[in-house]
Amino acid sequence: MIRAIGATLLAFMMIVVLGACAPIEGDGRHLVPLSAQAKGKLAAMGSSPQSAMMVRIFKEENVLEVWKQASSGRYELFTTYEICTWSGELGPKVAEGDRQAPEGFYTITPGLMNPRSNYYLAFNLGFPNKFDRAHGRTGSHLMVHGACSSAGCYAMEDDQITEIYALAREAFSGGQRSFEVQIFPFRMTPANIARHKDSPHMEFWMNLKEGYDFFEVANRPPSWDVCEGRYVFREPSAASAAASMGGQCPAVVADQRIVNAFMSKQAEDAEAIRLALNREADSKARQAAAAERKAQAEAELAQRSEAINGAVGGFFGGLLSPFGGSDASVPATPEGGA
Repeated sequence: MIRAIGATLLAFMMIVVLGACAPIEGDGRHLVPLSAQAKGKLAAMGSSPQSAMMVRIFKEENVLEVWKQASSGRYELFTTYEICTWSGELGPKVAEGDRQAPEGFYTITPGLMNPRSNYYLAFNLGFPNKFDRAHGRTGSHLMVHGACSSAGCYAMEDDQITEIYALAREAFSGGQRSFEVQIFPFRMTPANIARHKDSPHMEFWMNLKEGYDFFEVANRPPSWDVCEGRYVFREPSAASAAASMGGQCPAVVADQRIVNAFMSKQAEDAEAIRLALNREADSKARQAAAAERKAQAEAELAQRSEAINGAVGGFFGGLLSPFGGSDASVPATPEGGA
């Protein structure tokens, strides 16, 4: 009887212990409220926790930005986080197991949020998206998560992902059905593009730049689709644009003000890239000419040194010749010694 009671008590204690250790919806970490400081900052910029949000990631700069919609309808930068680590190099993810962090445009729905992540908290990027699939790219479980450890993901510190997760949670609660994550190799400036001109990914990056430029001029994220293997961008309200694409892919579909600003930025940046490339070519030409002049001067100096050495050698040789030269000044010793 005592033994049975002891066994029952032990089983009860095991249930309590196991229940306390089991993750219950991420141990509540997915429900951590935004700090008073974050709420104050949102209010100061004319936004709120429930306002819509979007995310931009820049690999080379190692940063993740969260943007929030203000009462004006424009998106304003809420804060910038330093990415703890990401894996791979600049360029898109191509295949499962390449340990490459992806680039492109990704749509995050509530179903992609992961409160039970093994990496503290996470949201899935939804890789491969429509564009990735169109190019035969493979991979799975590509995340933005905590724990500062990456194998194809973007890893943040735990306190950072806690705040990012809370911002997304509140935006969903405010009625946003999804938020956009835009991932770029670097800030898509003419100087950066010129600097990476020899990359095999340049065509892909110039396509990403269209979405980057849309946001820069419109101050709100575009909707995106895929046409003939390319991203195409439009205003979220231009829902019928996809149906009218047919075989022709427009650069951007939006109201005329945005289209004009977009086209102006594309033209200005194209000219800036051309000038940057010309400056680089001129600089390389000047460096090559300077190197050639240096090499020629060194060759001429070597020739003069050789001529001087020859003249000096001839002069001293002439002085020694009356004495039979240096070889005659020491008599030969017979074999066998003295």
